Amino acid sequence: MAAIVTSLDDYRVKNKVRKNNTVAEIESGYTRVANELLESLASSDLTARQLKVMLAIVRKTYGFGKKFDRISDSQIAEITCLSRQNVNKAKNELITMRYLILEDNKIGVNKTVSDWINQSRDSVSNLKTKNVSKLETDGVSRLETHKRNLLKKKENTPLTPHEGDDEKLISNNRKNKIPYQEILQVYNETVGDKLPNAESLNDKRKRAIGKFWKELKNPSIDAARNYFEVFVETANPWYFGENDRGWRASFDYLLRPDTVTKTREGAL
Repeated sequence: MAAIVTSLDDYRVKNKVRKNNTVAEIESGYTRVANELLESLASSDLTARQLKVMLAIVRKTYGFGKKFDRISDSQIAEITCLSRQNVNKAKNELITMRYLILEDNKIGVNKTVSDWINQSRDSVSNLKTKNVSKLETDGVSRLETHKRNLLKKKENTPLTPHEGDDEKLISNNRKNKIPYQEILQVYNETVGDKLPNAESLNDKRKRAIGKFWKELKNPSIDAARNYFEVFVETANPWYFGENDRGWRASFDYLLRPDTVTKTREGAL
């Protein structure tokens, strides 16, 4: 029987306990890394967190003879002793700065070190500001005018009860700024190849994420990650394909309110 989980939001990855008097030996394993890559890292202007995450991904890829791999934030957090929130933030910054690149659902080091954006700690903010400024053209004004016209038209168009409910739900979701894509990404990172990965978003899935968001005790990306991790750790193997049909739980199945309740109560 699965263990009962009293609180999803209290589920945390334990930091690795480092033994005293440990001697690093090649015989215990080593990571083959190009000297140019190490020298480029040594001369970079990365923050301490960014450097930790970078080294952890080097360890998780090159350390296993791979260029790319599916690496969850919790795996990186275990190596770096950073919180998963800080790991996710640093990882996204490194992707923006082109130190890391994504390939499908896998991540790896960008070996073309000349592509790295080696700026100050504000590099990511500067990049975003520069990109946003390019969008501040007359086209934005035309877009705003178009939006006002659409809103005016919508006010004069009566909605059916069903349309009204959907419109209200979508409006509330926008107001609460539900991170749809981030939730999908966290699910993929957490389940790895144990469950089918989610590839895309649509209106139906966004509505399901909106309802799921309300089921969380303290709605946040960390709370969503905690839930997915608890499901993977406590759910019966039946949900992972060990059944006569070969059926496996999916992203949509985990979003269901009754699945959240059963996971919280340890009933899977």
